[in-house]
Amino acid sequence: MDGIGSGIGMNGLMSIVITLLSITFAWYVIQEIKLDTWLKRPRGPQARMLQVLLAIVLGHGFARFILDYLQWSSMLRWFVE
Repeated sequence: MDGIGSGIGMNGLMSIVITLLSITFAWYVIQEIKLDTWLKRPRGPQARMLQVLLAIVLGHGFARFILDYLQWSSMLRWFVE
């Protein structure tokens, strides 16, 4: 039973790390977007909050894709055997 709990814990930790790295990557990419054309005050606190929310939404979606892909590819071994 201890091995199962340890495996679940490692999966949870891996999910957290991948999600945080994906959000960080999304934040890095979003910094290149020119907000001057869409927002009145592109350096204001509301614009920064919009960037944070966009980074979270995009990063979470990207992380979900990576985690789903890892899960699906690990299930393929049962198809072959």
